[in-house]
Amino acid sequence: MAEEYKIKIDKTLTGKILDIGGGGEGIISRVYRQQVTAIDNLRDELDEAPDICTKILMDATALSFDECTFDHVTAFYSLMYMSREEQKKAIGEVYRVLKQGGTFHIWDAAIPSAYPAPFNVSLEVDADGDIVHTTYGIVKRDTQNMELFAEMCRETGFVLSEQSSCNSQFYLRFFK
Repeated sequence: MAEEYKIKIDKTLTGKILDIGGGGEGIISRVYRQQVTAIDNLRDELDEAPDICTKILMDATALSFDECTFDHVTAFYSLMYMSREEQKKAIGEVYRVLKQGGTFHIWDAAIPSAYPAPFNVSLEVDADGDIVHTTYGIVKRDTQNMELFAEMCRETGFVLSEQSSCNSQFYLRFFK
């Protein structure tokens, strides 16, 4: 069995939160509940998420929200499911819908290889006291790491304010 990495998310954000790829386990929704608008481009993933937030079927590369709508945007292990081009478009859309002074939070994994063998990561997430065990996995040719996302966000106009990594898992926080 693969090693399970531990992540703790405390409830610290106020205001409206857009959660990119917020279906499935709905980690961010478990912490922030009604503050969250969770989007996912897969209906099955949205249906699996807890019914404690607003859930909308939507593609992160073409958000239908007005500019400057959200106080915060989160991406919890969701950018890994996008191609490099989709990641760039999604980050641009995040910048557009985020209010000035708002924050963008990314939790994800460094992926040195996900083809032909799949990449999997098992997590134990403490979502403000709600413990969730889950595994995220992909097969794709693109690799990714913390520095790649930091650079894409910087090029979009974001300012990096916090970064941390442990065992190839990383967290980044940016300000608009």
